[in-house]
Formats: sequence, C-alpha cells, structure tokens
Amino acid sequence: MLRKIFATGIALSSLVIVKAQDVAATPSTPETAATAAPEEIEKKSNFVFSGYADVYYKYDFGRSASNNRTSFTNSHNSFELGMASVKLEHSIGKVSMVADLGFGKRAEEFSYNDANTRFALKQLYVSYSPWKNFKLTAGSWATHVGYELVDPYANRNYSMSYLFSYGPFFHTGIKAETTVGKNGFMLGIANPTDFKSTSFEHKYLIGQYSTASADDKFKAYVNFLAGKPNDSTKNSQFDMVLTAAVSSSFSIGLNGSVANYKSRALDGKYGSNNSWYGTALYLNADPKPWLGITLRTEYFNDKKQLNVFNPGIAPKGGNVFANTISFDFKVDNLTIIPEFRLDNASEEIFIKSGGAATKSAGSFLVAAIYKF
Repeated sequence: MLRKIFATGIALSSLVIVKAQDVAATPSTPETAATAAPEEIEKKSNFVFSGYADVYYKYDFGRSASNNRTSFTNSHNSFELGMASVKLEHSIGKVSMVADLGFGKRAEEFSYNDANTRFALKQLYVSYSPWKNFKLTAGSWATHVGYELVDPYANRNYSMSYLFSYGPFFHTGIKAETTVGKNGFMLGIANPTDFKSTSFEHKYLIGQYSTASADDKFKAYVNFLAGKPNDSTKNSQFDMVLTAAVSSSFSIGLNGSVANYKSRALDGKYGSNNSWYGTALYLNADPKPWLGITLRTEYFNDKKQLNVFNPGIAPKGGNVFANTISFDFKVDNLTIIPEFRLDNASEEIFIKSGGAATKSAGSFLVAAIYKF
C-alpha cells in the first residue's frame, strides 16, 4: 500500500512538471492573451508532497512498559517504530484538499476507534474559500484543542503530555473559519471526538477564538467543544493555549484544559459534573541553530478517576506532576531527541523494578525523526 501511495505521489508530481513544461513551451502572444478567459489567467495550481518517519528507543527505570500513562511511548528496553507519514496537498483557485496518511503503531493508536491495521487516515478534508478571509472545510482534521500535535516533528518533546493523551485527537465534520485583523474565529459541527465514522445521531459543537499581538510574538487560543458521546453522557471541554516569543532564542508555551462529564441516571436526569483538568508549561531555548532544549512541566488532576487512576488502586483518585526535558539536535532534515522524564503521582500507580507499587516513575528515550 505504501509503495502504491508513493508511486501515486511521484506520478502526480510528474504530471505537474509536464504540465508546467507545456505551459512554458507555449509562447505568449497578444492573440492568446486576449482570448484567454480571466479565470484561466488567475488560477494557479499548487501541489505539495511531504512526509516524515520516526523511530525511538525507550528504557523505563521501573522496567515496566505499563508505567507509561500517556500516548505513543508504551514500551520498555525496546527499539520501536513510530510512524511513517505522507501528506498530499493540492490547491487551485478557491478550493483545496489535504490527504494525510500514517503507517505504524503511532498511527494506529491515534485512530484507536478504527480497525487496528496500523494504517490511518490522519487527516482527509477539502476546503472552499468563497471570499477572502473565510473558509469552509469538510472532512477529518487534527483537533484544535491543546498545545501538542500527533506529528512528532511538530513537538519539541517526543513523549506526549497527559493533556494531549486524554483530550480529543481529531474531529470529523464541517467547520467555518474567518479572520478579522489579528482575530480568528472557528465554529463547526462534528461527530463525537475521535470517530471518523459513526452510527450515533449525536454531534459535537466545536469552536475556537484566536488572537495575536501586532508583531505576532504573543498568541492566544481559546478552544471549546461540547456534545454527547453516547445516549447517557454529556461532555464539554474548555481549553486555552498561550505562546510568547521572549527573544529569538527563548519562547514560552502554556496550555490549560478542563473536561466535564455528566451521566444520566435511571430517572433520565443528568447528575453533577465529573471532571479532569490540568496545565502544562513549556520553556523552549535555542542556544544554537542546531540545538533546542525544552522543559515541559505538567500537572494533571484526575480525582474523579476518569483516566489515569484506577478505582481499585486509588479509591479517591489523584493527580500527577510530570517533568520532561528534551534536547533537539538537528542535522539537515534529521532531528535526534534524547529525553529524560519523571512522573510523580499522589498515589502508588507506578511499578518499581522489583514489582512493588510506587508513586514515581522515570524513563529515558532517544528518538530520531526525519522530515522531508
């Protein structure tokens, strides 16, 4: 399948090149310019083919893969394949499309509601911009909620945060986006989160407001979603992301999020809120063009036992305080990331090397990411 997709991409690239050569070989004359329709002169076709691949090795100091409570790095003392990804983008005039395909364990975990084939349509959508600063999009796209992204080259830490792991991954539906100066607005209707296809009648309302300073050094995003994942549950999430470029070599990111759930009782009434919440701070330094250093410090509260804390282990729920430091070494298209991580919980939810329960877990990994 991957060979066929690469062959298709090469064929499309060849077609674009041949078309460009045909246009260049046809001399422009006053007669041809006069007879050409205005739409044909203005429209420009653009095709982009890109991709990446990532691999990693991880060692858990408790010698247990189960100590990992976040996404994509569930291993111990093992060399692992992350994901091979290819992205096709095409636009012409007012319309465009994106097909973003992933292959591997990371892709399978990202699309966990789909068939477990280790192949995933990460994103597939078409867009139409009927006028300037307004766009309609239909299909499936990565979520607007949160600071981190599924593609490792877009993050400075390789392992994922709790906020990313327990928030939405993607949405499938339709959305409208518009910008007014430095302000952006998005509103859409989608399937329940992380479902590309569903028989459920319920839909989610999603939205975002964004703004930036005049020099774009400060940006803010306020994100929202609300809906019913099933007949007996209501869900909403409020999320904020702030970024600030303090200097050319130092920047800060901040992500805070709270998710609420209400369950319907036998009498048909919905009870009180159960929720999880958390915040993550990112300190990013770039002392050299080839070196980036990021410290992520995160607090995640799960007292209602919705995600991390098992009722049998922690009857009252609990919280986790996690710190991760990553070093990004860049060599042309390759980024190598050695990373140390330490998670401390309020309850004994991790495992020591001898098998006893403990409140803390540490790990080391090194990842390699090649992007083109």
